[in-house]
Amino acid sequence: MEPIWLSHYPPGIPAEVNVHEFASLKDMLLRSCQCFGSLPAYSNMGASMTYAELDRSSRNFAAYLQKSLGLHKGDRVAIMMPNLLQYPVALFGVLRAGLVVVNVNPQYTPPELEHQLKDSGAAAIVVLENFAHTLQKVLDKSPTLKLAVITTEVGDMFPVVKKLLTNFVVKNVKHMVPAWEISRATKFDAALGAGRRQLVEDVPLSHDDIAFLQYTGGTTGVAKGAVLTHGNLVANVQQMGAWMARDLVDGTEVFVCSLPLYHVYALTSSLVFMRVGANTVLVTNPRDMHAFIHDLKKYPFTVIIAVNTLYRALLDAPEFADVDTHALKVTSAGGMAVQRVVAERWKLRTGVNIIEGYGLTETSPVVIANPLDIEEWTGTIGMPIPSTQATIFDGSDNEVAVGEVGEICVRGPQVMREYWNHPDETEKVFTRDGWLRTGDMGFVDERGYFRITDRKKDIIVVSGFKVFPNQVEDVVALHPGVAEVGAIGSRDDESGEVVKIVVVKMDPALSEQALLEHCRQHLTGYKVPRIVEFRSEPLPKSNLGKILRRQLRETPAPVGTVPTVGTPAP
Repeated sequence: MEPIWLSHYPPGIPAEVNVHEFASLKDMLLRSCQCFGSLPAYSNMGASMTYAELDRSSRNFAAYLQKSLGLHKGDRVAIMMPNLLQYPVALFGVLRAGLVVVNVNPQYTPPELEHQLKDSGAAAIVVLENFAHTLQKVLDKSPTLKLAVITTEVGDMFPVVKKLLTNFVVKNVKHMVPAWEISRATKFDAALGAGRRQLVEDVPLSHDDIAFLQYTGGTTGVAKGAVLTHGNLVANVQQMGAWMARDLVDGTEVFVCSLPLYHVYALTSSLVFMRVGANTVLVTNPRDMHAFIHDLKKYPFTVIIAVNTLYRALLDAPEFADVDTHALKVTSAGGMAVQRVVAERWKLRTGVNIIEGYGLTETSPVVIANPLDIEEWTGTIGMPIPSTQATIFDGSDNEVAVGEVGEICVRGPQVMREYWNHPDETEKVFTRDGWLRTGDMGFVDERGYFRITDRKKDIIVVSGFKVFPNQVEDVVALHPGVAEVGAIGSRDDESGEVVKIVVVKMDPALSEQALLEHCRQHLTGYKVPRIVEFRSEPLPKSNLGKILRRQLRETPAPVGTVPTVGTPAP
């Protein structure tokens, strides 16, 4: 497809960016630390860390990984924690050591964590103590899983008094740290202390070296590691930097990161703003609306990213009326579609449009975005960003005409190399010409704006996080009282979608409460069904016996079914 969108780019945005300005993310970090040393790099819970401090701490952690643990270039290190000051220290320490980051959702259940650790071949893990009990269960079950364990507490990067007080309150007042025991664990403080006394090896890195194994899923629901190289991430940082260049001023921006850094959208966004010397305000728990709004009042923020549900929650919170947004320049949304009512309310409240973009874990993640100068919400996902190609293919990988619906496919330097240890899945997702099949159906208009019409896959998106029906169905089917189950998405005003399961009972006495409790033992909170519908008739199936989820979505429940709504997942 001809790049018809280029003639509609705002002034000053180039068709191509220089993806070779930096050889690696390590080089990008060191440049920022050199240029912005005395400025705050990250802030969290009222404490801040300068770029110079980030440089020293990440260097010490890199030395510990190399010398104390004996890790070598290409070894994988998992990071399992929410947004805390330790996160960027661990993240950049791993990268500076020439190692590969494996981001882990701290809410994972033991089976989910076990799969990711084994599949990635992680040699070490950095875990917040609040979630160490989950890791302990994995290690107890799999004694052959040999990996170094570094544990940290919430306040470990705070000034001494604040650190001691915070860690005491979290553990002894709020009781947020379940009991755990991992004999070989090393404390994060001790690791930094050991690294301070050791030399760090300068590992040469290039665009071809792996930076992240960023786990995602597919139609099977089995999590796969998208291999994202330093070149992929450097490219996307350069692309997004060019997309926002007119609005950003080096060393002056305050970026509110309300999404977890283990999510690729937040991860790359944080790199974009680190690149320009911003102060990134890490929000640990955006569900704590009082604390979140306290941060918004404390910092004169210029940029904020979130998902639709979080913007709506802010707008609904009475305290948000007192937040000063005069400095706000950019409001960005991803992960799920933005609702018109939310976009309009945000514009009315702040005077700034929500800029909606589109991407995938496999694309580092951004490939398409709305320009920052839009005058109102467009309802589209925007135009391909610089150095990115996008098109619409039919089922035979033939390009369709403008306005016709097909599968959105993309190419660019930010597109992953492959799936880790899954050559068959890699082959499926790429065309012969190297286009990545996104799995999303849509069309492009005459201006080059893309619009999503439907999902080719049955993925359910809950507050920006993907839920794979097969995984939910497999868990539900494990219950002895279940004969058949189909999992589908159901629209929800707060989270966009929630998981709904349609169940045929094996045991007539099976209750909704028993089934949901079973799910909570095996699934992360956002994957737990919120709606349970019991049916007495067999579920619709194909000739091969596959449950037809589309019919479950489109066909009203037969008379006599019992729909129930589950309690909110923890």
